[in-house]
Amino acid sequence: MPPIAHAQAYPAQPIRIVVGFPAGLAPDIIARLVGQALSERLGQPVVVENRPGAASNIGATDVARALPDGYTLLLTVPTNTISQTLYPNLGFDFLRDIAPVAGLARSAFLLVVNPAVPAATVPELIAYAKANPSKLNLATPGVGSTPHVFAEMLKMMAGIEMQHVPYRGSIHPDLLSGQVQLTFVTIASSIAYIRDGKLRALGVTTATRAPALPDVPAIGESVPGYEASSWYGVGAPKNTPAAIVAKLDKEIEAVISDEKTKARFVNLAIDPMFMAAAKFSEFVADEAEKWGKVAKFAGIKPV
Repeated sequence: MPPIAHAQAYPAQPIRIVVGFPAGLAPDIIARLVGQALSERLGQPVVVENRPGAASNIGATDVARALPDGYTLLLTVPTNTISQTLYPNLGFDFLRDIAPVAGLARSAFLLVVNPAVPAATVPELIAYAKANPSKLNLATPGVGSTPHVFAEMLKMMAGIEMQHVPYRGSIHPDLLSGQVQLTFVTIASSIAYIRDGKLRALGVTTATRAPALPDVPAIGESVPGYEASSWYGVGAPKNTPAAIVAKLDKEIEAVISDEKTKARFVNLAIDPMFMAAAKFSEFVADEAEKWGKVAKFAGIKPV
């Protein structure tokens, strides 16, 4: 009789990280940075596969239906929790079918306006918006996008109205020309325009100020309780063995703690934010509840 074959230690083959966005955007860049470092630690290729479309739901669906063997992972973002509320017929449940593995990082967004807007601070913007309801045109990358729900939360908490203008392409040309007056953007994509005086930064979305722009106050300093950030994590299909999740968790922590990785994140205006599986699971559930309330209050509907 042949000897009993023992299962190979994980990982015994390449690992796939599915990203629900095109190449070159922040989720893709983070997945590739982390994937490369993980590959070196695990001794197997970690391949990033871009599956953009349907507000990242195409990629998330792919992972939700994959074998729970640790070889298919998802780069998770706030959009996944927002979609949970916006799309009732996804065919999968993000909170039920994607098991949180680890949190990776977070990044602040900026509330920026065209310099023609007569507001130099968040309180001045709120006062102007109240005096001119729906006169301000708010640009976002689309309905249910991260900047959209960030803006809807500000509208909800400040009691103001703005006209939402969703874009499929770049927002910046119309924002710089004044066709639209404000938006929420990443620091990395807008800091050059701010320094050149082509855009005015009024506030950062995180609870504390951003190191890259220490003079820009947090929105929460004038709108108490306002806090929002883009975050990035790793998820796996439900029922992925606990031992595999624990191994990935341990290796991801080592990657995020590495000074080289930290420096590369900081250069992108992204803050390393490792969270182990249990804590990350609580965080994701809280985010889903938070953005669900905003989406329902604002009446956001998918298009």
